Formats: sequence, C-alpha cells, structure tokens
Amino acid sequence: MGVTEGPSVGMAGGGVGVARGAVCALNGRDMLNQAQRERGDQMGEIVVNIELENVEDRGLARAGHLGDADVRRIAIPAVADTGAIMLALPEDVVSRLGLELVNSITATYADGRRAELPVAGPLIVRIGDRWMPTDCIVLPQGADALVGQLVMERLDLVADCVAQTLHPRPESPDRPLMRL
Repeated sequence: MGVTEGPSVGMAGGGVGVARGAVCALNGRDMLNQAQRERGDQMGEIVVNIELENVEDRGLARAGHLGDADVRRIAIPAVADTGAIMLALPEDVVSRLGLELVNSITATYADGRRAELPVAGPLIVRIGDRWMPTDCIVLPQGADALVGQLVMERLDLVADCVAQTLHPRPESPDRPLMRL
C-alpha cells in the first residue's frame, strides 16, 4: 500500500488523464512471484461497479422535500486501486451528481509528480451491499474512477489481485468489522 507524506494524497494512476497504474502493485512492482508468472497467472486491474449518490439530495428526500426519483445518483465502473488513498471521480461524474467543491489537496502520482486537485462532496459510495458517506478527489473528465484505500478499509473490502475481485473479508461477510 502506498504511503503519503505531509498533506499530499497518493494516487497510483500514471497521470492526470490516465488513472491507471499500480492497481495491484506494491511500490510500483508486480506482486506476482516467479512461480505465478511461470504458471501464466495474470494480474491486472480490479474493476468494480459502484453506486454514487448525492448526500444532500438524499437528506431532502428523507425530509419529504424531494422525490426519491429526483435524488441524483449514478452507477459506474471504477478501478479498485490499492495505491490510491481516496475515492477519485472524473469531473463529469461529479457534475452529474451536483456535488460542491469543498476543499483541495495535493495529489502525488506514482511517477512522483504532484498536482493540486479539487475535492467535492458529500456523497454516498456503495459497493455491493456496503456503503459509506465520503468526499472525492475530482479528476479530469474522461479519467477512470478510482476506489482508494479509505473506501476499501471503511467498507472492509479486500482486493484479490490474482482473481481480480474486491470482496468482503472472510471475518466480516455480512457487514464491515472495525477495530477500535
């Protein structure tokens, strides 16, 4: 897993417009051992379907001020990126959800570049039957959505790089298990 220094947030994607990279890697190196390579085992991106919803719209719907059909939500594929820290969404998705810019961060890419990127929110991210409220880093339009470590940890999901799946930990199949 990536390590961040200071106020920057690590992102494994190779560039601002290319949100791909060390998806199943440690410090940019392949985690497959020689025996796995010889057997022809492949490792690659873990793509998951995520559902996103505007938190403020959901609150208005609960209070009866907005119909459920009017809550802005979207389902999209996202790369489960063990090198990324936060949820990161392309600008067009953030716009469709009607999220407000709430902050900015300095992102560090796998190649060492840094960039100041906006943060938007709040939103709900749902993967399978698990969900959480969060903010997201705003990426340029057309970039891949990234599910980072914070979401995976909070939802208690494990990335299986060889099987290319994201699934609940065996110790917590029904709901997230959090250590205090």
